[in-house]
Amino acid sequence: MVGKMTSRSSENSRAFDPARQRKIIHIDMDAFYASVEQRDNPELRGRPVAVGGSAARGVVAAASYEARKFGVHSAMPSVTAKRKCPDLIFVMPRFDVYRAVSDQIRQIFAEYTPLIEPLSLDEAYLDVTENLKGMEIATDIAEEIRAKITATTGLTASAGVSYNKFLAKMASDQRKPDGLFVITPRNGPAFIEALPVKKFHGVGPATAERMKRLGIETGLDLKARSLVFLQEHFGKSGAYFYGIARGIDQREVEPDRVRKSVGAEDTFAEDLLDLEPACKELAPLVEKVWGYCAANAISARTVTVKIKYSDFTQATRSRTLPTPVTGSAEIAEIASALLSSVYPFRRSIRLLGVTLSSLDAATGPPVSQLKLSL
Repeated sequence: MVGKMTSRSSENSRAFDPARQRKIIHIDMDAFYASVEQRDNPELRGRPVAVGGSAARGVVAAASYEARKFGVHSAMPSVTAKRKCPDLIFVMPRFDVYRAVSDQIRQIFAEYTPLIEPLSLDEAYLDVTENLKGMEIATDIAEEIRAKITATTGLTASAGVSYNKFLAKMASDQRKPDGLFVITPRNGPAFIEALPVKKFHGVGPATAERMKRLGIETGLDLKARSLVFLQEHFGKSGAYFYGIARGIDQREVEPDRVRKSVGAEDTFAEDLLDLEPACKELAPLVEKVWGYCAANAISARTVTVKIKYSDFTQATRSRTLPTPVTGSAEIAEIASALLSSVYPFRRSIRLLGVTLSSLDAATGPPVSQLKLSL
């Protein structure tokens, strides 16, 4: 890590104890699925590309940077994406190819450290505090890894380097695409204080809106709130928010954790009361979770639908199958049936979620439990 910090308060001293300070790199491939398609098909280069779905139906799994300029992004209905970008080119996903490229990238990671925590095919944390090459500067390692990825795959990656996972993740977003950003112990507190909470990893749109109503819009605002206050308003997440506002994140990079479930949820701008529009809102959630499972060769037998009503009460409905689900169409059918089982709704719905569990870890790389926010 570049530089060392001289602590200016007992609180900062606890957060940045040099004896415990780690060197964490977060690697995030740039528009991975779409970039692979552009690499393999020269006719797609420089053009707006959406992987997944079609112009008539489905959901965008990934969008090239050319498409993102028009506001196209993952989990967006294909019809909406086409409306935003009339020249958008839809490409069917090739998950076997994405897995093969991901394996190449992970082999590069393994040259530097065994402490690799994959989050998906295109994203991972690396702990390089003690690395296999004996390199002292984490930034140098990140630069080498990025260069090797480009030389090996023809693709670009962005990297964030910092002293904990939260800040490494935040850093990797700062210079995308094909960039590197370092958050040192010296500049970490100022970075956090100036950052809008809606950009914090772990703060979704609904939580950001709740924070805004409480007068919390920046990291500095969040830091001003007590632990008791945050726990009162955000439950078990309160302690996490209290820590990251102070640059404290003691989570370790954990390789080879077995996945328990994969889920996606969305909070709606307007509550839903009728069954048909509610079932339609399940579609992007289903595509998101199935896309991840397909990309990682993970099978699932249990489908769960989460319902949060306008009064914040919740209900869940699940179905476990004797054999793994076969695709997004089957998941959508099951999820719609589960949602139909509670119709008429006792109150309007403000949030829906879809989770796949009873996963077969033997069919895919073991990675950490994931919750995807749309």
